[in-house]
Amino acid sequence: MIIIIMGVSGSGKTTIGQLLADALNWEFKDADEFHSIDNIEKMRLGIPLNDADRKPWLKDLQTAIALWLKENANIVLACSALKADYRQYLVLDTECTKIIYLQGNLDLLQQRLIGRQNHFMSEKLLSSQLDDLEEPDDAICIDVSEPPQLIVQNLKKVLGI
Repeated sequence: MIIIIMGVSGSGKTTIGQLLADALNWEFKDADEFHSIDNIEKMRLGIPLNDADRKPWLKDLQTAIALWLKENANIVLACSALKADYRQYLVLDTECTKIIYLQGNLDLLQQRLIGRQNHFMSEKLLSSQLDDLEEPDDAICIDVSEPPQLIVQNLKKVLGI
């Protein structure tokens, strides 16, 4: 099974994803690791990515997801997946893929980004991500104002895992 933890920067995708993977004894992957050096540099400089920038990244993610599904791997993937088209491209098997959408208010997201260290994503890009975000209709929506451990406990219940 593949669980995609989606949301804008600062929503807690990596934190929640890693904690959930640990709680389930699954493997954790971060979609940031699939970005090209050029994309990382653009984001570091505060330049928003466009669809053309994201296309090779999405293709690499889709290839990895196809392999994980073929191997029957249990993976928690942290991935912004901002647009419906991106999610449709990444969800290769609706029976074996769940999407978790992490939602937070603007103040909380900004506060988290300002406090974050050693990450290439500039807090200046939050507004462009919010502009690009197409909220999913078919995801499990989670409010990220709760403590991460409580969010993970609730996710396990909702997922029935």
